[in-house]
Amino acid sequence: MKVKVLLFVSILNAQMLFAQESVLIPPKPKDADRREVPLPYLREANMMWSKRVWRVIDLEEKMNLPLKFPVFKSSQERKNLMEVIYDALREGAITAYGYEDDEFTKVITLKEVESRGGARIDSVQIPSPDPPYDMIDTAIISGFDPDKVVAYRVKEDWYFDEQRSVMEVRIIGIAPLVLMTDEKGNVREGNIRIPLFWIYFPDARKVLAQHEVFNRGNGAARMTYADFFQKRFFGSYIVKEDNVYDRRIIDYTQGMNALLESERIKEEITNFEHDMWEF
Repeated sequence: MKVKVLLFVSILNAQMLFAQESVLIPPKPKDADRREVPLPYLREANMMWSKRVWRVIDLEEKMNLPLKFPVFKSSQERKNLMEVIYDALREGAITAYGYEDDEFTKVITLKEVESRGGARIDSVQIPSPDPPYDMIDTAIISGFDPDKVVAYRVKEDWYFDEQRSVMEVRIIGIAPLVLMTDEKGNVREGNIRIPLFWIYFPDARKVLAQHEVFNRGNGAARMTYADFFQKRFFGSYIVKEDNVYDRRIIDYTQGMNALLESERIKEEITNFEHDMWEF
C-alpha cells in the first residue's frame, strides 16, 4: 500500500513540475500588442554633421531573403514585406506617396498603386457552362501583384549626435521597385527597375512592428520588420548621395566604377566617425 501511495505522489509531483515549467514559456504576443522601439530624442542643433544617401536592397541577395519570403502566408501567419505594406495600404494604416519624387508631397490612391504594379493572375476553378458541367481552371486578374517587387529603394540620413557622441542613421522613406514593362506586360530590355510609390518610414514603423520576420540566426528570438530595419539586418548598396548636381552614381560612372563609388561613399561615412576620436 505504501508503495502505491509513494508512486502516486511521485507521479503527481512530476505532473505539477511539468505544469510549472510549461507556464514559464512566454506566450506569443498578439500582433496588436506589439509596439515599435522608441528612437532616441534628437535636437537638430545637436546634429553637427549629416549626409543623406539613397540605397537599394536587392531581394535576390541571400541576406535579404527574409523580406521576400514567404511568397504565400505560412502556417505561422508570416507575410513578406510587400504583403505587409499592401495590406496596410488597403486598411488605411499607412499612406502611399507619388513615385515621381521622394519628398512625400503627393498622396496617391490604392488604384494608382495597383495599376502601376501589374496584375496578379490567380487560377480558380469554375463549373463548365456546357454538360457535363465539370470544374475547369480559369484565370482571374486581381489588381496588384506583390510578388513582382524585386527590390526596395531606401532614403536615409546619417548624422553625428554631438550630445551623445554617436553616429546614427534614420530611415526617411522606402519604395518598392518593380521591373519596367511594355504595354503587353513584357519586361523591357535592360531590366530597368522603377519605384511603385514611396512610404514615409516613421509613419510605417508602427505597422512594421506588428509583423514578424524570419530570424535565421535564432528562432527563439522573435524579430519584427521594424527591428529588422533598425538593427540593419539587410544588405544593400548606395546608389546616390546628396550632391550639388542632384545626380545618381550611374549618371557619372558605370559598371565596376559605380560599385567602387558606392563603396567610397560608405567608407567616407565610416571614416568620419572614426576621425571624431583620438587614440
